[in-house]
Amino acid sequence: MKMHGLGNDFVVIDSRGREPLMTRELAAALGDRHHGVGFDQLAEITDHDSTDIGLRFWNSDGSKAAACGNATRCVSEFILSETGSDHLTLTTPRGLLEASRDRTMISVNMGQPQLVWDEIPLAEDIDPTHLPIEGDPMAVGMGNPHCVFFVDDAEAAPVDTLGPQIEHHSLFPERTNVEFAQIRARDDIRMRVWERGTGITLACGSGACATLVAAHARGLTDARVRMEVDGGWLIIEQREDGVWMTGPTMHVFDGVLTDAFLSSL
Repeated sequence: MKMHGLGNDFVVIDSRGREPLMTRELAAALGDRHHGVGFDQLAEITDHDSTDIGLRFWNSDGSKAAACGNATRCVSEFILSETGSDHLTLTTPRGLLEASRDRTMISVNMGQPQLVWDEIPLAEDIDPTHLPIEGDPMAVGMGNPHCVFFVDDAEAAPVDTLGPQIEHHSLFPERTNVEFAQIRARDDIRMRVWERGTGITLACGSGACATLVAAHARGLTDARVRMEVDGGWLIIEQREDGVWMTGPTMHVFDGVLTDAFLSSL
């Protein structure tokens, strides 16, 4: 399946009822927008004994990702429509997550943020709220690492140049996603993102959650904001049980990989 949330696009493989088939090589081949299908992230749905489904994620370079919020929302909408339910539990490398539907909007609880240096993770024991990097960013873990910069103008932020530099910064042993956030009001953020293993994307769900956590921790916003990303709007809310993300999803088409493509790998 091809899906997207606010232009953050995904290939989704449904492996329920069989052995999971995704490999680094296949994910990278599918992620090639010229020779494959193209995606920001890939999600594979699997069977799970204790929750409704399992989910695993890959970046377009074939590397694994532990979390992908918009893909989780897209897959949740697919499963909720299939079952006719309004509530779903799923297991990801991030842990057990919950999703729910309210008419056309899908919400997912992305879990508690990770704010301890070795959980994010960082390479050394330093204060994540003020990293020793020019621009005074904050590090947040949402099952994957994030580095959030606060800027005066998100449109003018050097996403394409500073993003890849910070992704590979020595403070981040697993590389990092990089967010550039402009605080427009206590309930309004404009955010742009460089995603680890992918590059600039139109939206990043875990990045939106990390941005709110960082902004709220620094006292810049309330615990609930409307966040504008390049592809549209999300509602992000930090609650006692985790960080909730709400927004639209789109299921674009279903497809079948040909034997010729698979044999070429």
